[in-house]
Amino acid sequence: MTITQPDHARLFRSLHTSAEPLALANAWDVASARVIEAAGAPAIATTSAGVAWSLGSPDGNVLTRDRALKLIARIVAAVAVPVTADIEGGYGTDAADVAETVSGVLAAGAVGVNIEDGTRPPAELAARLAAARRSADRTGADLFLNARIDTYLFGLGDPDTRLKETLARAHSYVDAGADGIFVPGVTDTATVAALARDIPVPLNVMAGPGAPTVAELGALGVARVSLGSGVAQAAYAAARRAAQDLFGTGGYDSLADGIAFPELDALLSEAH
Repeated sequence: MTITQPDHARLFRSLHTSAEPLALANAWDVASARVIEAAGAPAIATTSAGVAWSLGSPDGNVLTRDRALKLIARIVAAVAVPVTADIEGGYGTDAADVAETVSGVLAAGAVGVNIEDGTRPPAELAARLAAARRSADRTGADLFLNARIDTYLFGLGDPDTRLKETLARAHSYVDAGADGIFVPGVTDTATVAALARDIPVPLNVMAGPGAPTVAELGALGVARVSLGSGVAQAAYAAARRAAQDLFGTGGYDSLADGIAFPELDALLSEAH
């Protein structure tokens, strides 16, 4: 049976629950998406940094919209689970550009986006979120709009008032149409619990080594746990180790943990 974009959108939305948080090992190309899907992922999220790196660009709104959308479409076509796309600040200079980007993401078949505030004034992201919501509404699409708040990730503002500022931004973004709030850069239990208590939509955090487990974060009220660019960074670290072994000792032991060629090749042969 063919699963439609609206079916995927409803499924993706239903996966956001603190009882069993949605765990996302972010992909950056078709092969990584297929590997992650085969490992049991209920959904695929892209990492904008990993996507940019794989296409030869640095992270930070340098990648062009067209190249990003083409990659999103290829991933959507290759997997059988819902796909949500990290689109940085929206791949544009203003809210109208963001609306156009979101239209392209929906045309590619994805069911959600992340849009970040970075160092922009919060009002600017609110305007971008509102434009994204209007763009989705015009097409009748059920878009899960995840707003990323970078106060902790970038260490913005006074640490003593950072939680208050983050919550103020979260409420503003929800009012603008956000379905979820993503606060990367924080994993301490007290702050995560405070965010979850006061944010009226699903809370997404970014995890890595040393962070609480997915279940522990769920117990704090988190509904979505992402690895961000971490998987891509680990993959590129594996490439560097292999090269250093080869050019240093002349050895190959770092290749021992690679996915078997027939297994990886079959995943791409079976791409949907």
